[in-house]
Amino acid sequence: MNTFMKTLLITAAMSSATTWAVANQPVNQTAFAQKTTVKQALSLKDDSKVELKGYVVKAIGDEKYQFRDATGVINVEIDDELWMGKPISAKTPVTIIGEIDVDYKPTKRVEVDVDQVRF
Repeated sequence: MNTFMKTLLITAAMSSATTWAVANQPVNQTAFAQKTTVKQALSLKDDSKVELKGYVVKAIGDEKYQFRDATGVINVEIDDELWMGKPISAKTPVTIIGEIDVDYKPTKRVEVDVDQVRF
């Protein structure tokens, strides 16, 4: 095998190994969330990543809650396991990280599907 072919094979092998290693690195999903207010979140596009600071003020039922900050109120969906057994009240400050979920039927409804709750 000539030197050119060896060099080509080694380069191809190193390139694919590097690509595999990078592609399999865990991604910090919260790094892509934009810090925003409730008022801003209500106007964002579906699937936008958000980070909101405020208060969970009311349980609506079936893992749905009302979240409030100084700019307004938005409904959020928080899976029970995200609470990590910590009791909170309407006066407990929390940060929620998730994505906007927009539904247009029967009317436009915007909420946040929460991926993480920070206390």
